[in-house]
Amino acid sequence: MSTERPTLRAVAERSGVSMKTVSRVVNGERYVAADTAERVLAAAAELGFRPNTLARELRAGGRSATVGLVTGDVANPFYSRIARGAEHALRAPGLSLLSASTDEDADRERTLVAQLVERRVGGLLVVSADDDHSLLARERALGTPVVFLDRSPTDVDVDSVVLDNAGGMRSAVEHLLERGHRRIGLIGDLSRLSTHRARVEAFGEAMRDAGVDDWERWVRSDSHDLDEASRSAVSLVESPEPPTAVVTTNNRITTGALRAYADRPDRPALVGFDDFELADVLGISVIAHEPEAMGRVGAGELLARIAGDDGPPRHHVLPVRLVVRASSSTPR
Repeated sequence: MSTERPTLRAVAERSGVSMKTVSRVVNGERYVAADTAERVLAAAAELGFRPNTLARELRAGGRSATVGLVTGDVANPFYSRIARGAEHALRAPGLSLLSASTDEDADRERTLVAQLVERRVGGLLVVSADDDHSLLARERALGTPVVFLDRSPTDVDVDSVVLDNAGGMRSAVEHLLERGHRRIGLIGDLSRLSTHRARVEAFGEAMRDAGVDDWERWVRSDSHDLDEASRSAVSLVESPEPPTAVVTTNNRITTGALRAYADRPDRPALVGFDDFELADVLGISVIAHEPEAMGRVGAGELLARIAGDDGPPRHHVLPVRLVVRASSSTPR
């Protein structure tokens, strides 16, 4: 059994016509006799021939029916839920989604973006780990629609869909303050990420409003993976004046903190940004939201741009909500 993909030449030989005739039939062109077209299609079906639609689209000067999604860590369920929302929105108009992960590496992101635009994708959805978006700005100027998800760029004005980071963080801090906590710690992601900066800024504002001016001593940043998050969680509770409560800035950091505090009698109250699977079973208070909505809204904006909408950039801020569970509900 042959493992080679059937070619246009093979269809031409099987049906006894020229390759040009086969090309016309496959591309649905006119001026091909009905019996000839039927013979070509029968030969193609027998051989299992599938036309290269991408190559055809690119030869015609168009773009592919594929949208690129560039995200951070593929192991994080947050990104898979974004992808699911985007994929569902793109399905009806006949577009497919091609996902790629940067592992939060800016150089890797630029490489992936370059590879995707070389494939002439119809548009890009980007959860960016980079501070320099000049490449994306150039591609956008050349006609590739771009929508930023989760993290807003500061160096280019383009469509974006983000969470209410400030509102979510403030609600977490105010909830803990109402429970009597004053020494509240924060375990955050990479300092260069806009989501981290926005959440830390909101945390600081809420603490200062409560009269806690030395809040920064309980902040641990750059805790991107589980091990680093666990180490940061331990460093907080083993500090000279440990916090009685901790806020984590994403689901992976929450998981790292839970591992660190699992067997400790001195574990602090906990609120995590992002809901996650089994959080309800474990009784973890969270700032919840719908990642699928982010993918869906972002894809909707992209579809509008692909259809020719050239209006000014639109910026969406999606709602979040505090879900109080056992990990933070007991008064201090």
